[in-house]
Amino acid sequence: ASPDLLSSVRLTLLMGAIAVPANTVFGLAAATAIARRQFPGKALLLSVIDLPFSISPVVVGLMLVLLYSPTNGLLKNLVGSLGWKIIFSWPGMALATIIVTFPFMAREVIPLLEEEGWDQEEAARTLGATSWQVFRKVTLPTVRWAVLYGLVLTTARALGEFGAVAVVSGNITGETQTLPLFVEDSYKQYNTELAYGAALVLGGVGLVSLFLKALVERLVGGIKDTKPIN
Repeated sequence: ASPDLLSSVRLTLLMGAIAVPANTVFGLAAATAIARRQFPGKALLLSVIDLPFSISPVVVGLMLVLLYSPTNGLLKNLVGSLGWKIIFSWPGMALATIIVTFPFMAREVIPLLEEEGWDQEEAARTLGATSWQVFRKVTLPTVRWAVLYGLVLTTARALGEFGAVAVVSGNITGETQTLPLFVEDSYKQYNTELAYGAALVLGGVGLVSLFLKALVERLVGGIKDTKPIN
């Protein structure tokens, strides 16, 4: 019944609703380009995709503050002229969530595309299929389980993100406080009932994510075991 808790739940779901579709589109596009094309900067693109695995989420938050801070950010004039509010608002939180979660989809799809090869796609193009038809009817069905796996991981990471969001949000109760931030703030304020209740919700999300992850792995394993040997 806590309005602050309900507000944090809604904001957490909003971050997931923004980050997951954005990273699904980016991950599929990047994976297809990397697995099917040779172009200058390919190694650099792979390094950029892996970068959130190598740096602390807090650094991501500080990077966004350095860019978009309304007082001393590098892009403060652009942000001010457009009337945008990014830092200490949900757009900055969404950007932080997108950045820390975008490797999961691409890194799940790339190995599968490289393993499957592109013979079927070339055959479809030879028969007159457009690039969109090839992607929708050949490429996407091939990687559907990897996409589902990536969706599970991306969603779990987006809903549980703390460090980057804590830096850019300002942690304003009832306004820019996601569920992980609410847990920490409630615990510090000695509202243990609220803290443990919110933590139970996050724990439930983690358990559901693990279950879905195991289910997808089992389904993929079963498909590979029944795949005919050429």
